[in-house]
Amino acid sequence: MPHPTREPERRLGGTVAGIDEAGRGPLAGPVVAAAVVFRAAKLPRSLTGAIDDSKKLTEAKREAAFDELRAHALTGTLVYAVAAASVAEIDRLNILRATHLAMRRALARLPFVPDAALIDGNQLPRDLPCRSEGLVKGDAKSLSIAAASILAKVVRDRVMARLDVLYPVYGWGSNKGYGARTHIESIAVHGPSPHHRLSFAPLAQGRLSL
Repeated sequence: MPHPTREPERRLGGTVAGIDEAGRGPLAGPVVAAAVVFRAAKLPRSLTGAIDDSKKLTEAKREAAFDELRAHALTGTLVYAVAAASVAEIDRLNILRATHLAMRRALARLPFVPDAALIDGNQLPRDLPCRSEGLVKGDAKSLSIAAASILAKVVRDRVMARLDVLYPVYGWGSNKGYGARTHIESIAVHGPSPHHRLSFAPLAQGRLSL
């Protein structure tokens, strides 16, 4: 499989923020978005070699890439920001609009407004402060989107691990809030927690499909 490159960013021109999210599909927990801008003209091989679509990486490789990204942010090679939309916002707005809210928040947390935003997928948030373009399967094509996918995924997984300590019956440390059979069975026995998305099936239907 081809490795993500900076070609999509070069094609857009100027300072480009790659944006991606993690957590659109789970039954519980927030949706998290990240925005990444590479500042250096030439990136260290240790960094580019560590970055890939987060779904292709093992948990250990994602954590290593996350640490690599944070280390290079300290040197000014890149800047990044991470933001989220809560379960309450997901239930109130719907998951797509909440995802776009998290993306807008991440972009707003960057220390400057980029010239453009390159966003994974084909549905773009409204009211961005810069021009924007969607890129289907962008986390496999764009280096900055791939980096954002890693940051968003690791941050969200860590959130779910912390919540797992408070609500251990749901197994969020392993299932990350997704609809694993054991997770659904636990909801059936214990009921939903304050961190479950009540607008999501099967919770919204008032029944659980086992």
